[in-house]
Amino acid sequence: MNKGNTKTDMKSMTLSEMQSFVEQLGEKKFRASQIYQWINQKLVTNFSDMTNLSEKLRDRLESEACLHGCHMIQRQVSKDGTNKFLMKLWDGNTVESVLMKYHHGNSVCISTQVGCRMGCRFCASTVGGLLRSLTTGEMLDQIYEIQRITGERVSNVILMGIGEPLDNFDNVVRFVRMLSDEKGLHISQRNITISTCGLVDGIHRLMEEDLTITVAISLHAPNDELRKEMMPIANRYSIAEIIQACKEYIDRTGRRITFEYSLVDGKNDTPDHARQLAKLVHGLNCHINLIPLNPVEGRMGDRSKRTNVLEFKNILEKYHSNVTIRREMGSDIDAACGQLRNKNKGGETT
Repeated sequence: MNKGNTKTDMKSMTLSEMQSFVEQLGEKKFRASQIYQWINQKLVTNFSDMTNLSEKLRDRLESEACLHGCHMIQRQVSKDGTNKFLMKLWDGNTVESVLMKYHHGNSVCISTQVGCRMGCRFCASTVGGLLRSLTTGEMLDQIYEIQRITGERVSNVILMGIGEPLDNFDNVVRFVRMLSDEKGLHISQRNITISTCGLVDGIHRLMEEDLTITVAISLHAPNDELRKEMMPIANRYSIAEIIQACKEYIDRTGRRITFEYSLVDGKNDTPDHARQLAKLVHGLNCHINLIPLNPVEGRMGDRSKRTNVLEFKNILEKYHSNVTIRREMGSDIDAACGQLRNKNKGGETT
């Protein structure tokens, strides 16, 4: 079990683990269900708020356990309603979370690591490399904190913030199971998306987990030569290996794959690139999500011109690809993952 400051982190515990823990404390098993509900449904952040527990038990929990999560230290609100949150963790590190409001409900994009070691050339998240992975509780609490702040329920969750989710595999899978648990927020796994830059081994491991999530592949290039320029992970896994893993995932789970494709002006947005991409995914049960790049200072490239984006989409549609252009949200704030964190290193603003 994850520990911090020598105390056991109860926010990352499953109910069965919590039952074992309270029994070790000499308490009845049902106390675990009470504590689990306080943490994962009522979203309390202190043992002292668990009012149906005895004062003695609350004091014992305070001395031996902790509830490592996060708290907001900065919030940016876009004119389109998008909210970006800078979250501070127990050890002083920060991550970002984004709330996006749609007619079908509230979606939250969360971080899975402090920094990232994937090194994608156009991404702010990878500046400074990877410091550490988040615990399950720290991932859950990004959603809990947003619900505490807004008073609104979250219905969709995307693991596409700072970090590579499949580089934090065990905690991410635990997160999915706890988030979808009927004794927690009970968000359907079908409303949870895990984004990966293409860790083939991780995709194969996901097949074994019997989850009904959506997997999104950050592809961003239709051939290996270009992808190696943009994404160092392409030196480890070829596009052919990724596509094969996607085919196996679709066959095994029956779930559609999403391909994320960030359009960089003059780099990967030509008509020929569109035709290559269409050929690459032909016959796959997939959806292509075209993303106009959010430019990051000091990183690769500028946003594609609107006419190029539309032409790229039209070519894909001519080849019968299922494609959309992602709705642009938060363009008037630090929209790209990692930008707000990088600007605020060492500083705290409430």
